[in-house]
Amino acid sequence: MPTTKRRSAGAYSHRKALAHLRRVDPKFGAVIDAVGTCRYAAREEGTHFGALVRSIVYQQLSGKAAGTIHGRLRALYGDRDPTPAELLATPEETLRGVGLSRQKLSYLLDLAARVERGELPLDGVHELGDDELTEALVQVKGIGRWTAQMFLMFRLGRTDVLPDLDLGVQKGLQLAYGLRKMPTPKEVLRHGEKWAPYRTIASWYLWRILEVADWKPERPGAMRQGQGHAAGGRGKATRRAAGGKSRRQAAGARRQGAGARPRAVRQGQEAGHRRQGER
Repeated sequence: MPTTKRRSAGAYSHRKALAHLRRVDPKFGAVIDAVGTCRYAAREEGTHFGALVRSIVYQQLSGKAAGTIHGRLRALYGDRDPTPAELLATPEETLRGVGLSRQKLSYLLDLAARVERGELPLDGVHELGDDELTEALVQVKGIGRWTAQMFLMFRLGRTDVLPDLDLGVQKGLQLAYGLRKMPTPKEVLRHGEKWAPYRTIASWYLWRILEVADWKPERPGAMRQGQGHAAGGRGKATRRAAGGKSRRQAAGARRQGAGARPRAVRQGQEAGHRRQGER
């Protein structure tokens, strides 16, 4: 399989990406208009290793509980991310004392050991394509394809990632195109082919459209289930998919900081439903 070449959010303007999405998928233009300005951006603070540690700590926990544990972990190292060597040198009972489960501790130690051995070359991630880096990441215990994709999107700023297992992306596609049923991962990938090389930007808009109150497709049946053209489905189903949020809530969501993941991502992570494919 050919490797997808790296595209970073910083190297390509959102204007170019939005123009492309409108051109190749005119119906997506209505989604862009409804959501408004694209505020997608990668988080640059901290280290790549620290970002992966945080992802593992936050798995299947509420944001508050995970934040407390992660804060205690960082406090062991002077309120900063530990290096792999520092983590490996810390007694396991000390690490368990911050609230880490045995399973998550085993994941963190496996991650640190692989980085130390050079099996996961985090210092050279920018030299690796998306597929190659994803394959390296999923070798780590506790890191599956969804976690790897979030790392590519929100840490490295890769602009052509489509998280097909993500429930928010699936629901967003269902709402955006008035589908009667939520699309399968294969259907997400099939429809998203046309969005390349800006599938990350399209995904960001699919997450955000769920936060726009009472939004409906311009016309019913924008896409047949499993195909790229007409089929019905709008009205109550679309309102349920939108979550019934107020316009004030939707406006507040669009004002969130550029580096923050959309609410649909955070909620899904807390519920644990994106752990499909995680080991």
